[in-house]
Amino acid sequence: MNFNYYIPTKILFGPGKLNELEKETLPGRKALIVISSGNSMKKNGYLDRLIQILNKKGIEYVIFDKILPNPIKSHVMEGAEIAKKEHCDFVIGLGGGSSIDSAKSIAVMVKNPGDYWDYVSGGSGKGLPVKNEVLPIVAITTTAGTGTEADPWTVITKEDTNEKIGFGIPSTFPTLSVVDPELMLTVPSHLTAYQGFDALFHSTEGYIAKIANPISDAFALKSIELIAKYLPICVRDGNNIEARTQVALANTLSGLVESISSCTSEHSMEHALSANHPNLPHGAGLIMLSESYYTFFASKVPERFINMAKAMGVDVDAIKEEDRPMSFVKALVKLQKDCKVENIKMSDYDISKDEIANLAENARSTMGGLFEIDPYKLSLEETIEIMTKAYK
Repeated sequence: MNFNYYIPTKILFGPGKLNELEKETLPGRKALIVISSGNSMKKNGYLDRLIQILNKKGIEYVIFDKILPNPIKSHVMEGAEIAKKEHCDFVIGLGGGSSIDSAKSIAVMVKNPGDYWDYVSGGSGKGLPVKNEVLPIVAITTTAGTGTEADPWTVITKEDTNEKIGFGIPSTFPTLSVVDPELMLTVPSHLTAYQGFDALFHSTEGYIAKIANPISDAFALKSIELIAKYLPICVRDGNNIEARTQVALANTLSGLVESISSCTSEHSMEHALSANHPNLPHGAGLIMLSESYYTFFASKVPERFINMAKAMGVDVDAIKEEDRPMSFVKALVKLQKDCKVENIKMSDYDISKDEIANLAENARSTMGGLFEIDPYKLSLEETIEIMTKAYK
């Protein structure tokens, strides 16, 4: 019962909310619009809709369209240089977590000297304080996965050293976020599943973390409940706007969880996987690890696991007391089957079993801080054991 709560982001939530951006006071006169290197923002008309709104408001813009699914440091530095050269005074992240995370990191580097990795803690980062202004950030999310529209966190990979590390300060909370589930109708079913499980694990990790508190608990359990109920519907029928809206809400709640609690070492382990194999979608990597990870932790905080099982709709009273914590893991595996992601394998992404020890070391050296937040302190050997048991 001892916690701080600070979430300064204004969130416009609901179907059709992108249209309301026209009525909002935006935090500058010239925007750097950050989008992915793919064509979905252009093909689906989302970029054109944003540009129309900016034009009506008399706001200039420059487009930076190089962001990868696992965003990299060199693009952060390149985007910041463009924003400087073009005198942009705010940044808009349009798209999924990679675009919004990149927008946050670019916003840091426009007015701050040196290299982005100077400010990152962990791995080879220098952990220097960010002393100068961070440009205001507007987040327009087109996926329900990372919750980045409601938290300060950004995850970037330093590609020359395969270090994928999270970073965030109060100034990297978005000033304004738009969560419009109509923009999520075009996400393919497999990516809908990967993103939904990423949101789920932000909530489950935030719920078992040592720094969880009553407010993060409330957000986390509601997020878990909504994903268990509505994600399979989204995967089966992506045009179901009610289901999309409920999963979008779960995702935003998971971002609020991340703002006041934290991820745990499951995310550190996944970052090691996708830093070294950047073709691996983050959510898919988490799914691969999850059964082994949560099986290990079920006995460490059994009451928390029972509460998560209840949130997923499990009738725990009908289960033997000693089996109740693991009923969450069984519900998790069932949800993966319902979403058709139970068979993804590390070997499908060219990850070999021989790599596991080095990947476990990478997880602990780059994102070691999350191991400190686990409800039980994992050794290196236990980290290797969890990752090895997850290997297929």
